[in-house]
Amino acid sequence: MSEELQFIDTHHHLWDLEKLQYDWLTEEDPEETEVLGDYSAIRKTYSVKNLLDDFSGSNVIKSVHLQANYSGPDNVEETKWLSELADANGFPHAIIAFTDLMSDGAEEELDRHCEYSRMRGVRTFYTGEQLLEAKFNKGLKALEDRNLIYDLHALKDDMEHALTMANNNPNLQVILGHAGLPLERSKEYFDDWKRSLEVLAKADNVAIKISGLGMADHNWDTNSIKEWVLSCIEIFGVDRCMFGTNWPVDSLYSSFKELIDSYKEIIDDFTTEEKNSLFSANAEKYYKV
Repeated sequence: MSEELQFIDTHHHLWDLEKLQYDWLTEEDPEETEVLGDYSAIRKTYSVKNLLDDFSGSNVIKSVHLQANYSGPDNVEETKWLSELADANGFPHAIIAFTDLMSDGAEEELDRHCEYSRMRGVRTFYTGEQLLEAKFNKGLKALEDRNLIYDLHALKDDMEHALTMANNNPNLQVILGHAGLPLERSKEYFDDWKRSLEVLAKADNVAIKISGLGMADHNWDTNSIKEWVLSCIEIFGVDRCMFGTNWPVDSLYSSFKELIDSYKEIIDDFTTEEKNSLFSANAEKYYKV
C-alpha cells in the first residue's frame, strides 16, 4: 500500500458548542442514538485542531466540510464561522452548507452563503417524493444558477425519485453522500441497496461519496466494508467515486488512520491513477478545491 497517496476528505464536520447551536449534540434524548449508538463521546466541541490531530499520519491535503445539523437562527452563521476557521487554519477547503431549498428565502440565503469563497453547495435531508416537489426543484435550479452542488442524502428506497430529480436537472452536479446510507448488513439488504445504486448511477450528473459506513456497522473491519466499497466503484465507475470519513461521527467506530488504511487496502490492486482519482483527484474536480 502506498503511503504517499494523498487524501482529500470529502465529508467531515466541525462544531463549537460554545459558539453555535446544535440541538442533536446537546438535547437530552437525541433520536440519532438509534443509528449512531451511544454517541456521548462526540457531544462536545470538535475543533480544527482536533481534526488535524485525527488527520495525522494519513497524508490529508484538503477537506470538505458538510453542514452539521446546525440549529441556530441563521444558517449562514455556520458558513461564516467555518470560513473564519479556514482563513486561520487552512482547513476546510470547501463548505457544503444548509439552506432549506423549499423555503421562500432560499435564493437570498444562498447568495449570502456565496459571499464566502469556500461555499460549494448545499445538503438537505429531503427524501422520496419530496425530491420532485416544484418548490424543491426551484431550489435546485437556484443551486444550478450559482454553479453549486447538491449533496444528496438518500437511502435505497429513494433512488427512483432521486434519478428523476437528477434527470430533471441535468446541469446540476449531484453527489450522493454516505454511499446511499445503507442501514443494514443483511444479504437481502445488500442486494436491494446495490440495485438502487444501479438505478441512480444511470444519471451522468450524479457522483457518489464512499463514507459513513460505520454508522450501520459499528464493529466494522476491512473485510466487512469491502463489498460495499467495491460495489460503489463498480456501479458508478472510478471517475464518479470519492472517499470521505464522516469524521468525527465515525470516530465512534474506529480511528481515522484505520479507516484510511482500510480504504487503501481495499483498492490495493487498482492502478496508481485510479487510486489517485478515488483519494484526491475526483474530490478536487467535483468540489473545486
